[in-house]
Amino acid sequence: PVQRAPGPADTRPRPARPPTAHRPTPVPTATPPAAPAARALASRGGKYLTFYLAAEEYGVEILKVREIIGMQPITRVPRTPSFVRGVINLRGTVIPVMDLRERFGMPDAEAALAALPEAERAAAAAVRCTIVVQVAGPHGRPVPMGIVVDRVSEVALVQDADVDDAPSFGASVRTEYLLGMAKADTADGQGRVRLLLDLDRVLAADEAAALADAA
Repeated sequence: PVQRAPGPADTRPRPARPPTAHRPTPVPTATPPAAPAARALASRGGKYLTFYLAAEEYGVEILKVREIIGMQPITRVPRTPSFVRGVINLRGTVIPVMDLRERFGMPDAEAALAALPEAERAAAAAVRCTIVVQVAGPHGRPVPMGIVVDRVSEVALVQDADVDDAPSFGASVRTEYLLGMAKADTADGQGRVRLLLDLDRVLAADEAAALADAA
């Protein structure tokens, strides 16, 4: 058989292959933190110091309470809001005192005491006291403050599941100072409701500034 001679080698340049594109490595996305409102709603359970104003039971977070003291002489400070009863000298520290009855538009405590029978009046006056708490003042600076209450009830453990939002009573009724309404059992099985206060919202910004100035 006839063998063919090999042809000349193909020396033409070959086109270069394009570089392989590298896909970027995905960066894991951090889970965004919960909104402040959601955190606030999730943290309403806990320990509260409960007290009475007239027949209503209120509660404040135990972490905001410094101490409970008896009624002391109060020095009136001019040009302060009407619900600021004045200041007291607590072991060398001047502390403003707020009347929650006046703040919430309730009858004056002295008038309520005077309306009681004489046998009950002394007992009711003896249990009145001042709760020294810590509230947020101007620029977030903590301000010690006394709140006068009719009587202290107990330290209660409130479960988050037992706290409901405050219902809407219309635009004319302020409820922003309420953390919520806590349901509690009673011996007679009827139950009761405790009003949980957000002390940092009981005062408006200008009122908190007035309290800080009074101190």
